[in-house]
Amino acid sequence: MSQRSLLVKPVANSGIYHNLTAQQAGWEYLNFEARTLKLNESFTQSTGENEYCIVLLGGNFKVTSDKGEWQTVNGRKDVFSGIAHTLYLPRRTSFTLTATKDNTDIAVCWVATDEDHPPCLKQPEEAAIEFRGGDNANRQINSLLQPGFDCHKIVCVEVYTPSGNWSSYPAHKHDVRKVDASGNLLEADLEEIYFYKIDKPNGFAIQQVYNDDRSLDEVIKVHNNEAVLVPEGYHPVVAGHGYNVYYLNFLAGSDQSLANTPDPQQEWIFGTWKGQDPRLPMVTAEMNKASPPAPLHGV
Repeated sequence: MSQRSLLVKPVANSGIYHNLTAQQAGWEYLNFEARTLKLNESFTQSTGENEYCIVLLGGNFKVTSDKGEWQTVNGRKDVFSGIAHTLYLPRRTSFTLTATKDNTDIAVCWVATDEDHPPCLKQPEEAAIEFRGGDNANRQINSLLQPGFDCHKIVCVEVYTPSGNWSSYPAHKHDVRKVDASGNLLEADLEEIYFYKIDKPNGFAIQQVYNDDRSLDEVIKVHNNEAVLVPEGYHPVVAGHGYNVYYLNFLAGSDQSLANTPDPQQEWIFGTWKGQDPRLPMVTAEMNKASPPAPLHGV
């Protein structure tokens, strides 16, 4: 694969600024969309034979469906102002999503399934926060649809990397399903999307995607609202100095898991860190509460 096929740029001047099917991506599971909505703007869909994950990037929404109704009232202003609300919808669900705040920004992933799971609106305070790495490879991970969440295939996390830090590092891969002699999962075979937000104009991150024999070895400069596809291989990230970097990860594949294998040339780095970055956490659920509630009827 080439850099051109791994980097997905947003559509300019469009409410739906990403719409990528699994077929377009050249893989099996992950479909992805990102869109902004004006106040009171809505869209109606059926999940069909797919499970859906809807992540609130900024603003507020309400959802009516044949499986229930949900509404966010403390949505973050943007991804650097709090933690996501995450709505999981099962297959065969008809729903209408309406923005209750102007410029509501959402990301959606859907994956084919033959299983039924309960719908769920996960609140920001329910997202477990983890700091991974250390020193200048320190970052914050918020679990949205974490391994073990009551769904079939989808895993979703959001990651915050302070200016100048490395992330998804030491590099790891999850492209071959491996189990040990006892049947314990060592590595899952997963497709993955990195969807980026940067906190300042002209900000950027650098992402490498490579495999062991270097038949795939791409270095990609990524800007705000761009996405990188990871069909296989290791995929480390570094935030450009001066710019805080957010990425939303959607994953799906052989298992609802994050089991992975680190790059053997970088394994020695684990455990060498001396401290934690004082800039973490970059966001908390308390920040959501500082956002004013959206008007219920646009008044």
